Amino acid sequence: MKVDDIRKICVVGSGSMGHQIAMLCALGGFETTVQDITPEALENARRKLEAIMDDWVRKSKISGPEKEAAFSRLSFSADLVEAAKDADFVIEAVVEKLDVKREVFKKLDEITPPHAILATNSSTIVNSLIADVTSRPDKVCNMHFFYPPLVMDCVEVVMSDATSEETAQVTLDLCKRIGRTGVLLRKEISGFVANRILGALQKEAMKLYELGIADYRDIDLIVTKALRHPLGPFQLMDLSGIDVIYYVMKQQYAETKDPKDRPPRFIEEKVERGELGRKTGKGFYEYDEKGRIRS
Repeated sequence: MKVDDIRKICVVGSGSMGHQIAMLCALGGFETTVQDITPEALENARRKLEAIMDDWVRKSKISGPEKEAAFSRLSFSADLVEAAKDADFVIEAVVEKLDVKREVFKKLDEITPPHAILATNSSTIVNSLIADVTSRPDKVCNMHFFYPPLVMDCVEVVMSDATSEETAQVTLDLCKRIGRTGVLLRKEISGFVANRILGALQKEAMKLYELGIADYRDIDLIVTKALRHPLGPFQLMDLSGIDVIYYVMKQQYAETKDPKDRPPRFIEEKVERGELGRKTGKGFYEYDEKGRIRS
């Protein structure tokens, strides 16, 4: 299989990552279906993409006809069978829970054609923990996009011992077709490269906050001013979604049993209260309707 053989892409999950990954694929010229279990989630994804693409047209990033052409290649479906039955490449972007991903991949293996590559967008769950529920572990890999996918120009393509060279090459070539820089990692490790480095910074920031060494606002200020990061660690957690951080840490702790990987209580409390960051209007910071921090 080569990238030229890919005609249809299915993206499973229309959340903060999935709908933007789907639009990248449509902009790259591929017939793309984004699937989610509820019509409401799909309609929300459609509205968000319309707003983003309208903004791109206003800023002359793309033309009006280019926007219309991309949407003509993009469809939305609540039916996984209909969305994936003739897909050549699938990108899974559901919640960061191993049991959920294994269930999705088991279904995809039954639904999709035998030649289809199945990629997971997970940044913490290595694909070998998922691939064994399929009959094609050689065609399973991680294709880890960064948030927000329509902005961030990097994709970590991660192989397991079972992933074939062909699968890795097709995935790298697909990254190029959709305008993203693919970086191949031949060895699995939870968090891969970027998120392990970022995670170390976030864990230290959370520890300093939990110990009362500094307020989260001051930690963010020091990181942005002294280290020249565009966002502080707590601002970044709000952007990514505090629930995402929570599930990532829970998954890592389940794998390592290392207390340093366990999510701190204050993160758990925010998830319990539904204070998940920008997407809910409140996380560590409060946000207005345009996603700006309220003073």
